[in-house]
Amino acid sequence: MRDHGGNAMNTKIQALTAGALAAIAASVAIPALTGAQASPARPAHAAHPRPGASQADQLRALERTRLHALVDADTATAGKLMADDFQAVPPSGAPLARKDYLGAVAAGVIDYLVFAPVSRIAVRRSGDSAGLRYKVSFDLVAGGTRVTHKGWITELWERRDGRWQIVWEQATAIPNNFDLFLRSIEPPGHP
Repeated sequence: MRDHGGNAMNTKIQALTAGALAAIAASVAIPALTGAQASPARPAHAAHPRPGASQADQLRALERTRLHALVDADTATAGKLMADDFQAVPPSGAPLARKDYLGAVAAGVIDYLVFAPVSRIAVRRSGDSAGLRYKVSFDLVAGGTRVTHKGWITELWERRDGRWQIVWEQATAIPNNFDLFLRSIEPPGHP
């Protein structure tokens, strides 16, 4: 039976993350005990703003850096750009806390193959807050299911202690098959 409440994928991600984090801990501990070397993490491709860039261009570069880090599973880099109280609302509609989101990426439960803007990143600033919005191309494996589609990302960034960090992220899917999408949101028991 299909869960129409939107929480099934997040519950699966949280459950898989817990087990995967234990496996990661073991994979780090075993080489350390045997003297083997762990393979290095893939480096993130940083998008650096040009000297004298506007605040909007700096935010665009930070967001591109974060996206590249997520594709590379570089959660240290991505985490530096995410506020401690960060919350993502994926297309499933069930919020993910920073710890759960980064844990799922680190464990490979969420594996971004492509996470790239396909439109200009629009920026609206007001003081120490900024809203970012752009169209994105997704290709990822989430909880063992490959998902490829376009979407819209809307974010709230805040400047805290002199540096910009993302606080909220809302992803809205653009369905590849609109009829299939409509069936997926029908009430339970609908013919």
